[in-house]
Amino acid sequence: MRTLVLIPAYNEEKNLEQVIENLKKKAPQFDYIIINDGSTDHTEELCRKKQYHYISLPVNLGLTGAMQTGMKYAKEKNYDMAIQFDADGQHLPEYIQKMVDCMEKTNCDVVIASRFYGGKMPLRMRTAGARLITAAIRLTTKKYISDPTSGMRLYNRTIIEQFVKDANNSPEPDTLSYLIRLGADVREVRVKMAERTEGKSYLTPVNASKYMMQMLMSICIFQWFRDRKAVL
Repeated sequence: MRTLVLIPAYNEEKNLEQVIENLKKKAPQFDYIIINDGSTDHTEELCRKKQYHYISLPVNLGLTGAMQTGMKYAKEKNYDMAIQFDADGQHLPEYIQKMVDCMEKTNCDVVIASRFYGGKMPLRMRTAGARLITAAIRLTTKKYISDPTSGMRLYNRTIIEQFVKDANNSPEPDTLSYLIRLGADVREVRVKMAERTEGKSYLTPVNASKYMMQMLMSICIFQWFRDRKAVL
């Protein structure tokens, strides 16, 4: 089945070359597309110089807008699966095939690359928010997701079309909870992830706290006002 690796990138010129070359080396069987999300650094020049496959957005739309663009591309090019893959080097391409195998074997709708599947999430400040999000998803859907904030997720054709059709779908845990309530079969596979080596994450302690509260409010309250008509 044809699988497309979607790589949203905003000001990731220091990481992107290593990410793409590693992807081409360790997972050459998969196509990829970089969504340059209005970067103000030399991300686009790097893509052009290295002849990478990319789409450049004229302005920064954020992760949701970049992923919506990638999903539309995946649908137009008739891909069976699309995987969200970060441009900061934390996601490891050697696990993509494992995720694809899981989807093909189980015929599920979403596969999450989990750092904690089959084990326990460590008790520390960095995972406190994720633990609360896991609890909120379980409370509202009865589904246990061990690593809800993992940004490495594989989607099948049905979910690709759902993203294209509904602009309210974001690549975030609250959308996972919504899709589960619509009947999506969400699975997890155990992976390892690397640490960012260049650049800075936008998730500062303050932003991380805001993000956690936003996700909890959305999962527990706002998602219940969305259209519940089953489309999966």
